[in-house]
This record gives sequence, structure tokens and C-alpha cells, in this order.
Amino acid sequence: MVSELLLQLALGAIAVVANALSAFAGGGAGLVQLPALILLGLPFASALATHKLASVALGVGAAGRHWRASSLDPRLSLIILLAGLPGVWLGASSVMALPDRYATAALGLLTLSLGVYSARRPELGKLDRVVSHNGQQQCIGIAVLFAIGVLNGSLSSGSGLFVTMWLVRWFGLSYPKAVAHTLILVGLAWNGTGALVLGFSDEIYWGWVPALIVGSLIGGYLGAHLSLKKGSQLVKRAFECLALVMGLSLLFRSL
Repeated sequence: MVSELLLQLALGAIAVVANALSAFAGGGAGLVQLPALILLGLPFASALATHKLASVALGVGAAGRHWRASSLDPRLSLIILLAGLPGVWLGASSVMALPDRYATAALGLLTLSLGVYSARRPELGKLDRVVSHNGQQQCIGIAVLFAIGVLNGSLSSGSGLFVTMWLVRWFGLSYPKAVAHTLILVGLAWNGTGALVLGFSDEIYWGWVPALIVGSLIGGYLGAHLSLKKGSQLVKRAFECLALVMGLSLLFRSL
């Protein structure tokens, strides 16, 4: 009984930390929370499904703070949903067919590159930029969001950071506004779709879900609050640090 209580407390604490970092920096909950669930004894598929369901609460917690600040662009939000959701469904449906080790190593290298790219461009994402795309550029933006959706559905770890960076680089958003779109749309819609697809395979470990959801709600709200209060520069630095740490961790995990 005592050991079960300690386990539930540990799950809640892991969820608070993972989701607060994710809500502040624009992604990364999967790298902290997903490996923790695996280390605590869940197989990969069950850990992924359980993490995705709990991560929906991250979107709920962040939404409660960002919607009060009117952070979302309706047109861009629709693009993110229409482009990403089919990719999430495809990735979640085919997750067991992926060579996990090599995919994880590639994801680690890509995540590292995000942090380095952002750090080498001091002005990137500090302010919103007016971006005018032609038809071909719009298709590129949609195609990349679809590809990130596949990544989100299959591996989870790091996909939020990719969405955040793509919204900054391609669509001209500042880091805080990009983080808001990532947390609400990826956290709620993308992760909810992935959890639904994986849930049909009976992989969710329901005994751990309540503690993870409570922790995700608290962490999501706290991280979103900090990202709105601290401004673009600190959010940018947090994004870069988390991308570097995540990239290195994924590379070590793939060895």
C-alpha cells in the first residue's frame, strides 16, 4: 500500500516537471515522461499510449492560461489541425513497425540541430514576423506539419519542439505565440488522436493515468503562465537548452 502511494506520488511529480518544462519551452514532455514510464516497468507501446493520454491534460492546462491571453491564430490553428492529424493517425497506426533504435538516433540528431540552429540566430522568434506565402510555400508548410504529425504519433519525444520551431521559422511566429499553438493544438488534438488510436489496442495502463493527468494539468498551467510572463528571450533560451538536452538524451538512448 505504501509502495503504491509512493509510486503514484512519483508519477505525479514526474508529470508536473515534464509538462511544466514542455509548456514553458514549447515541447519536450515526451522525453522526460515517456522514458520514465518505461523505466518504471511499462513496455514501449503501453508507455507511449499512457503518456499520450496523460499529455492531453497538458493541452488542457496550457489552454486554460493561453486562451485567457488570446494567443491563438484561428487560420494557422486550422492548418495545424488539418495537416497534422492525418499524420498522427498514420504514425500511431504504424508505430510498432518502426525500427525504434535508428529512428530514435535520427530524432536525437534532428533535435540537437534545432537547438543549435535557434542559438545561432539571436533574433529568431523574438517578435512576430509578417510572412506571405505563395501556393508552393503553403504546401511545404503543410507537408512538414504532416511529417511532424507522423513523428508525433509514432515516437512522441521531441515532436512538440519541431512544431514550435517550424511555426517560428516558416510561419513567422514569436516563440511565446508558437509555444501557445503547440501546447494547445498538439497537446489536445494531436496527442488526443494518438491516444485514441493506441487506446483501441488496449495499450493504456489505466492505473497510472489519474496521477499523470493531475500532474500534467498542474505542470501545463504553470509552464504556460511562466512563458507568458517571462517574454520571448527566456522562452527562446529554454527552447534551445531543452532541445540540446533532449537531442543528447535521445542519442544516448539509441546506443
